[in-house]
Amino acid sequence: MRHTLAVLVENKSGVLARVAGLFSRRGYNIDSLAVGVTEDPTISRMTIVVRGDDHVLEQVTKQLNKLIDVIRVTDLSAEESVERELALIKVTVDANNRSEIIQIADIFRARIIDVAAKSITIEVTGNEDKILGIEQLLRPFGIKEMVRTGKIALTRGVKGV
Repeated sequence: MRHTLAVLVENKSGVLARVAGLFSRRGYNIDSLAVGVTEDPTISRMTIVVRGDDHVLEQVTKQLNKLIDVIRVTDLSAEESVERELALIKVTVDANNRSEIIQIADIFRARIIDVAAKSITIEVTGNEDKILGIEQLLRPFGIKEMVRTGKIALTRGVKGV
């Protein structure tokens, strides 16, 4: 089972290395990691996706809470939340398929952010299924390059991390 953890940490150098080291030492793999400063410049938010059963989640949460720089850990999988990813996809184009690729981008409400003679770069945001969907439709045209962010997520409503 995949768990999405929201981890508030002190915005200091070395914190990311300590958190990643904790996962590495315990033999847990991080599926996705996104880190950024919050509305408070002294606090950063890590959104970490990890696979494992409830026991793994409990162990990871306990170990994270032992780190001095960790302020709070929340399992967003157990809460009602909104989540998004961002992908940039550079696709090979020619005169014959350019309009078809643009139509696919429109269907997914993606944006064309760069056009060149032999490629188009598309920006798409959404949940994991949406990103995978557009990727599968664009793959036959030839994906030259692709980069994805990790998942970012927030709880719904006024309750928050």
